[in-house]
Amino acid sequence: MADALLPHRTERLQLRFHEERDAADLLRVYSREDVALYLLEEPWTAEQTAERLAKRITRRTLFDEPHSLSLVIQDERGRYVGDLALWLTDVEHRQAEIGWVRDPEHPGRGYVTEAASALIRMAFTQLDVHRIAAQMDARNDASAALARRLGFRFEGHMIEDLYCKGEYTDTFVFGMLARDLPAT
Repeated sequence: MADALLPHRTERLQLRFHEERDAADLLRVYSREDVALYLLEEPWTAEQTAERLAKRITRRTLFDEPHSLSLVIQDERGRYVGDLALWLTDVEHRQAEIGWVRDPEHPGRGYVTEAASALIRMAFTQLDVHRIAAQMDARNDASAALARRLGFRFEGHMIEDLYCKGEYTDTFVFGMLARDLPAT
């Protein structure tokens, strides 16, 4: 069913599935220290980019394995400006989690806000999702601010719940229900 919904256009953007041609953009963005800082992985190498892109290309549906979507955000000129992921954490009860990464070369334009808002609306209205969570490193102020702009409710602050890259880190948890979706 997601195949029928994507690619999807917003006012300024296009959301589409990953393709082989995305390798250079992914490497350029995910190899950066400032991007990897709050992610669970170290900066990517070319080999890791190829492996992860191959997995992302298969993430095209919530209804069958792997129960996840992995999308590229393109601006009006067709440039990669970020990416989104949505995956079911509980298939039976339609519980999902969302994640996002913005290309640091495209700051302050609201691209990820616009794209994530469209994906959230699609998840609730067309993909039968009941709840979406957004979890992030508690030090990532920009990501927490984005979750709030999108209408997520702050649900918790997990103290040193994750050991990552040689240190314990805190996690913020945000949530949204289908009924929280603003009217259009």
